Amino acid sequence: MPYIRYTVTTYKSALIHAAIFDMDGLLVDSEPHWRAAERDVFGSVGLMLTDDECKQTTGLPILDVVNYWYARLPWSVQDASGRSNQQLADAITESVHERVASLAEPMPGAVDAVTFFFERGIPTAIASASPMSLIEVVVDRIGIRPLLTLWHSATLEARNKPAPDVYLGTARKLGVEPADCVAFEDSGSGLISAHSAGMRAVAVPAEFEREDPKFDIATYKIPSLTSFNETVFNLLNT
Repeated sequence: MPYIRYTVTTYKSALIHAAIFDMDGLLVDSEPHWRAAERDVFGSVGLMLTDDECKQTTGLPILDVVNYWYARLPWSVQDASGRSNQQLADAITESVHERVASLAEPMPGAVDAVTFFFERGIPTAIASASPMSLIEVVVDRIGIRPLLTLWHSATLEARNKPAPDVYLGTARKLGVEPADCVAFEDSGSGLISAHSAGMRAVAVPAEFEREDPKFDIATYKIPSLTSFNETVFNLLNT
């Protein structure tokens, strides 16, 4: 995906006053469930994708994923209901809700990372491209509801990731300046969003794209949330 630049107001700051986490693939191991749902729904209109092909759109809002594949491989097989791209996106999301609610597990180090900020009295939030209904499912599934100050969905903003809207909106809801926040992201799209919002950004890429240069804009990069600790926090908090 090409680098997309967004211009926002930036601020000078030293201390971290809030921590904001992406959700899918970072806090919860939901990406395999997204890919399985995509393959099922796309298969219903004659588009047979592999798991690796689905990884190409990791981090994109689901309607953007549907539009991405339709632009490249427009399906000619219409299912009986003649669903629109939005309806196909909704079908994928509904399937993911069901899978995540019963099968998804937290990513390694996720609960500990959220707890780290909670124990220090630092407001902690989720800023996700997924709808609020799925965020609610996840915070209960992995047991972090009591640790979070709030959660916010990019579907409630004018633009989804990679635009900075959801991070700016989350900072506004927390009552802090964007530059006083540290954001954690596992996807290139999400990293652009946090970086463009003027936040310190920690990239936590999946192994298959860990060396991709799109993550070079991060303030800091770690292989897993299990690597986040007091030392990393102090490096970011200067």
